[in-house]
This record gives sequence, C-alpha cells and structure tokens, in this order.
Amino acid sequence: MASQTEGFVWIGLQQPTDEDIATLAEELSLPPLAVEDAVVAHQRPKLEQYGDVLFAVLKPVRYVNHDEVLETAELALFLGPHFLVTVRHGESGVLSQVRSELNQPDGPLAAYGPAGVLYRAADLVVDGYEEALERINVDVDDIEAQVFGDRDTDHGERIYKLKREIAEFRRAAVPLNAPLQRLAGGTVPGVDEALSENFRDVHDHVLRTIDAIEAHDRLLSDILQADLSRLSVRQSELALKQNEVTARQNEDMRKISAWAAIGLAPTAIAGLYGMNFDNMPELRWEYGYFGVLAVIAAVCVTLYVLFRRNGWL
Repeated sequence: MASQTEGFVWIGLQQPTDEDIATLAEELSLPPLAVEDAVVAHQRPKLEQYGDVLFAVLKPVRYVNHDEVLETAELALFLGPHFLVTVRHGESGVLSQVRSELNQPDGPLAAYGPAGVLYRAADLVVDGYEEALERINVDVDDIEAQVFGDRDTDHGERIYKLKREIAEFRRAAVPLNAPLQRLAGGTVPGVDEALSENFRDVHDHVLRTIDAIEAHDRLLSDILQADLSRLSVRQSELALKQNEVTARQNEDMRKISAWAAIGLAPTAIAGLYGMNFDNMPELRWEYGYFGVLAVIAAVCVTLYVLFRRNGWL
C-alpha cells in the first residue's frame, strides 16, 4: 500500500546561480557537491544518496524534425523527507506537467511525496525518449531511401549529423538505466517500496529505448558505409569516363598531327619550287613536274603507311 504523507514543499528553480541557491541549500542542508552539480549542469543522469537527501538528475529530450536536431534539457531533483527542490536547465515541460497532475484532487502522486514526483518525472522523460525515437526513425528511413535511390547526391553530411544527434541521445538515455534499476529494486532510502513496480515499468521502457538507439546507430553506420561505397563507385565511373574522353582526345590529336605531317610534305616541296630561282635542279627538266609529283606522292604514301602502322591513323 502507498504510504500517506503530510504534504511537502516543492521549490522550483530555473538556471539558478550560486547566489540564488546558497541560502536555500543552507536552510535545507543540501549536499554541497550535489548543489554544485545542479548549478553547473551538464551532468549525466544519476541517482545519489546524501544522508536523508536523495539527488537525481534526468535529461529530457525533444527532437526537432525540420532541423534534425535533438534538444536536451536537464532536471536536477533534491528529495528530502518533506521537501523537493528542482533545478531546470533548458526548455522542458516535464515538471510543469507533474505539478499539474499533483494538484489534481485525489491525485495518485500526492500519496508518495517527493518520490512520487521523481517517478512521474522519470516516466515523462522516458515517454519523451520514445516520442523522439519515432521522429528519428522517420528521418532514418528517409535517409536510407535517398541513399539507395539517388546516386548523384552525397548524403554523408546529413547521415553524420544524425549520428551525432544519436550520440547525444545515447548520453541522455543510457546512464539512466542504472538509477532506474536501483529504484525498481525498492532499496533506495526515502522511496516507498510501493513505487518499485512503477519504476520497473519505466526501467523496461528505457531499456527498449536504449536498444532502439543502438539499432539506429548501427543502421546509420551501415547507411553511411553504403553511401561511401556508392560514391566511390560513382567516382570510379566518372574517372573511367574521363579517361575515355581523354583517350579519344589523344587519338584525335594523333590523327590531326599525322594528317598535318602528311600535308606538310607537299606544302614544303611546292613552296621550295615556287621560289622562282633561275639556278634550281630539275627546273628545266622535261619531266620535272611529274618527278616532283611522284616525290610528293611517295613521301605522302610513306608517311601514311608509317602512321597507319603505328596506330595514328
């Protein structure tokens, strides 16, 4: 059965400074190390016991589809016998929803005191994980379809960006496994054993979330490898086509050079005999014209045969 409480005080702070929390920490005897963690933020999800004060850190997430960015907030909770202090960094509606449910007449959370708030906050955080996973799954499917459907686009940057968000997601979800396992075991001081079943359900959900995160990460790695292989094949095809173009250009240049060389011979001979000197060999020979033509023909034929044999023509 749930234990009835006489009520408790809930003090909520948003991104407090050392000065903001100093008086409160002294009044409620909050552990200094935990207070420092709560103020500095950027902590991993955890659960620590300091005497009769329980300190917990949760990291809600929200996935923004159009930007493909995972926004992470941070909640620090100090649970005492008759008080609850929460510190929030970033945007999250988890605590607002818990407070709204707590204020409902005959609400089930009130019977468990601050531990009930911890349970419901953890439950909502993990629900947010599952919602983010559904949205990430849509983008992963979209990337996979594009990689295997569009050969001319490099998707590496988008895949890497999503893998980075998955890594951020892992840092929020994976460390939460151990605290929830302790809470599900019913051995944490200050937490009603009747909540163990509730925490076990949340723990099961976070385990499924972790498995899904790892599966998405492996799938993205495979997609990235496939994208790189596809681009490599595409580049090889382009290089082959470029080589073929270069080879054709070289072949055309050889042909042009060969025909230019063949045309150069009669041009040179004709130019030589067109200089109109009186004293030139064979100038007044009866068969000089035909002799020059024969020499030109012989030179051209010889060059043609040589170029043809060497593959230039």
